Amino acid sequence: MPNPRNLPSGKTPREYYGSELRRLREAACPRMSQEKLGQLTFVSGGYIGQLEQAVRVPQLDLSVRIDKALATGGVLERLHELLEFSRFPDFFKHAAEHEAQALTISEYAGHLVPGALQTPDYARAIFLDAASLRTDDVIAELVAARIERGRLITSPTGPELWYILDEAVLRRTVGSNQVMAEQLSHIINLAKQRRMIVQVVTFTAGAHPLLSGLLSLMTFAAAPPLAYSEGPFAGQLLDEPQMVAKCRRAYDLVRAAALSRRASLALIQSVAEEYANAPD
Repeated sequence: MPNPRNLPSGKTPREYYGSELRRLREAACPRMSQEKLGQLTFVSGGYIGQLEQAVRVPQLDLSVRIDKALATGGVLERLHELLEFSRFPDFFKHAAEHEAQALTISEYAGHLVPGALQTPDYARAIFLDAASLRTDDVIAELVAARIERGRLITSPTGPELWYILDEAVLRRTVGSNQVMAEQLSHIINLAKQRRMIVQVVTFTAGAHPLLSGLLSLMTFAAAPPLAYSEGPFAGQLLDEPQMVAKCRRAYDLVRAAALSRRASLALIQSVAEEYANAPD
């Protein structure tokens, strides 16, 4: 299976899945139409077309049925690991795909624990509070995608990571006291395992250039650096050199205002213990 860092022809995971589905369908003997494949897998031919055009992302059980109908030996089922990179809001999916190729990621978070560092319970609490009308199955899928993204980014083969967290990230109770205690302990463990550097900007640091939200900076082996900024309902991937440099300067100013690595871990540990000892 292709590595997410090096997909052919610069395709996104969703586009690669769609092109492979079309190739396998057309290679079937006799050649199979979209309508016929839809009949065999209990969906419409139009839906098969949407998968091939990368408009829709299939559920795993549909990929299994398509594999069986086309006798692929499980090719599409195995491609689902790539599709995890596409199960994000449209405004974030391209940033997620770039994350998979980055050598370094430097991120500031002003309100919530960054997605790649979230525990399942913390992520679930966010999705429950943000969209109370979503079904349990949909929320479970969103949580699984977020945790898979975190697993790939924080793995020993992932990019070098540097996170700056506003103190508000530590103090805002998401889910429950127990959820927060476990979430902060997870961050501490990643730092102690040398998977990332983490710093905290305390309330006493006052105003700084990134108070308004989230900023992520990415560097690559053979491509210019990128910046990604995000608000509540939209995000923007920035590649213009002057704008990226401006984002880097802002990040460096916040890093200068943050506590040292040792003092940051001590503060996170202290807040985690407060949560652990507080009644829910």
